[in-house]
Amino acid sequence: MGTVSEYFGSLVFDDRVMKANLPAKVYQTLRKTIDEGAQLDIGVANAVAEAMKDWAVAHGATHYTHWFQPLTGITAEKHDSFISPSPDGGVIMEFSGKELIKGEPDASSFPSGGLRATFEARGYTAWDPTSYAFIKGKTLCIPTAFCSYGGEALDKKTPLLRSMEALNRQALRILRLFGNQNVKCVRTSVGPEQEYFLITKEMYDKRPDLRYTGRTLFGAKSPKGQEMDDHYFGIIKPRVEAYMEELNEELWKLGVLAKTEHNEVAPAQHELAPIYTTTNIATDHNQLTMEIMQKVAAKHGLVCLLHEKPFAGVNGSGKHNNWSMATDTGVNLLSPGETPYENAQFLLFLCAVLKAVDDYQDLLRLSVATAGNDHRLGANEAPPAVVSVFLGDELNAVLEAIENDTPYSGTERTQMKLGVDVLPKFNRDTTDRNRTSPFAFTGNKFEFRMLGSSNSIACANIMLNGAVAESLKIYADRLEKADDFETMLHEMIRKTIKDHKRIIFNGNGYDEEWIKEATEKRGLLNYRTTPDCMPHLLDKKNVDMLTAHGIYSKAELESRCEIMLDNYCKTVLIEANTMVDMAKTQIAPAIEAYAGDVAKNAARKKALDPSIACSYECKLVQKLSDLTDRIAVKTDELEKALMAMHHIDGIIPQSEAIRDTVLVKMSELRLACDEAEILTAKQYWPYPSYGDMLFSVR
Repeated sequence: MGTVSEYFGSLVFDDRVMKANLPAKVYQTLRKTIDEGAQLDIGVANAVAEAMKDWAVAHGATHYTHWFQPLTGITAEKHDSFISPSPDGGVIMEFSGKELIKGEPDASSFPSGGLRATFEARGYTAWDPTSYAFIKGKTLCIPTAFCSYGGEALDKKTPLLRSMEALNRQALRILRLFGNQNVKCVRTSVGPEQEYFLITKEMYDKRPDLRYTGRTLFGAKSPKGQEMDDHYFGIIKPRVEAYMEELNEELWKLGVLAKTEHNEVAPAQHELAPIYTTTNIATDHNQLTMEIMQKVAAKHGLVCLLHEKPFAGVNGSGKHNNWSMATDTGVNLLSPGETPYENAQFLLFLCAVLKAVDDYQDLLRLSVATAGNDHRLGANEAPPAVVSVFLGDELNAVLEAIENDTPYSGTERTQMKLGVDVLPKFNRDTTDRNRTSPFAFTGNKFEFRMLGSSNSIACANIMLNGAVAESLKIYADRLEKADDFETMLHEMIRKTIKDHKRIIFNGNGYDEEWIKEATEKRGLLNYRTTPDCMPHLLDKKNVDMLTAHGIYSKAELESRCEIMLDNYCKTVLIEANTMVDMAKTQIAPAIEAYAGDVAKNAARKKALDPSIACSYECKLVQKLSDLTDRIAVKTDELEKALMAMHHIDGIIPQSEAIRDTVLVKMSELRLACDEAEILTAKQYWPYPSYGDMLFSVR
């Protein structure tokens, strides 16, 4: 295969390939479209399509697809071959600019939240030239946006691109005020760290709950879990190492910058982290990464679990979204510079983020809300559901000095008069990391740690980009009208710090005292579940902001709220029905079989010698019988709760009923079954145990 540098990106129609295969004028026009959003005419599209097809066919491709990200949270594709009939009865390989630019998948079979009726089938996919095409198997995959016949966005890519453009517009206004006239665009960049579990396929196939829902709905705690802290950063087992090696090769061929791999905290848990790149491409790459993880696992007789909480009692899996802003000239706007104006510019962008996170806590929280992530947030393994910002002691001290107009007591005592004095230079690692913080500053970027492992990173970045764009717009509107730019800048930064310092917290986010302080004293929001937070998507301030920046229309927001709550309800209902089926058809019969055999053994002993007490057997049979009765009662109660769902109208009341009733009944049934598992002989229990699954890969 050669060295990594030789095969990296070998399956990507990237800038190197375009430059080598396109006429110079076509390449320059395409680059202008990619870099500046210039419109692409059909002649250029035809030339690009022809070169793309020739390159793909040379790499063994026979089909092409418009690869898009509908509101299912995963990707979608419909394959068409390159073949066209030739007059002599053969075929020729063709691909036109029209086919490159636009496709027409069925829009009625994807979630639309009421944007499309069942009989309204027409939808469009539109080529996104900012994300390179790639080959997967024998198919050329063309990243695209997905919209309805009426133009409404039916995907995650379209609003993401809109949010990136919204932030770009407002950031450029700010940079112009600081005299940066040569900057053409500001891009947000992301590096999403991806956590996952690996178990053997043999174990997976024996667990209906894993196959249907992605998580274990039953399972007593293993005698050994993560208590010894011996798995985190531990030696990678040979089978896992072989998996990681092939995973890296497949990702590198697709241009994914997979960088770091290691064992995570829980047994069987691992992590992969890429180098960060432009948010749009990072989102595409993360979707690809999750797909390739699962495909490669299958080749190794493994199953990759991406659910946020596949095993109770051990850490779940998240996704850390490392976010920053940078200019096309290479300046990271979240890094302090060397001059007074660069320092002031850094502080203004930093304050814009603080204001955004405080003003739109609800949007950030709901952007990561799913049924799976509800099991993880606030569970002493992930950030709490309360959103706060960690800055570290040194940067926090700088902001306090600015707020109070006092000298900063750092390496030099410096009066913080912005635009005149230089911000004291501080190094990236002068402060500790805070793994309990939902939103932590880590030197030149922010780490949004609340995302669940199966989440698309698009939603979180859409809301983050939009909220920061709104802060920058407010600043730009004021500064552009200011008679004294430096005075206005100084006062505006001071006011932001004063108004939004409640969002800054550098302590232990797991501490219950913090949650109490956050909600009761600081007035921060604490939306613990998806039904708690999702309806707030339609709060007036959120609708006004997102529509004003052109990120969503009101109808698109209403559809997202409907879809996310519907997905929450369906997810939990599938889990509940799976629990009923498992409890009725396998768990209860297994307990009964074991209890019956124990009772028979006791009867045989008594028949042999009536004086034998058989107290162990009698007590065990009594316990198992009591548990069987309890399981039957709890199963019946869960079934009744599920039946009651049919009589509840409206997606919000349905989600609340699931939160308040169905999940409670599921928990009660699980408790009884897990207790029975501990008492039942292993050969009778129908499913692999937690110990079997978590320690099965060697």
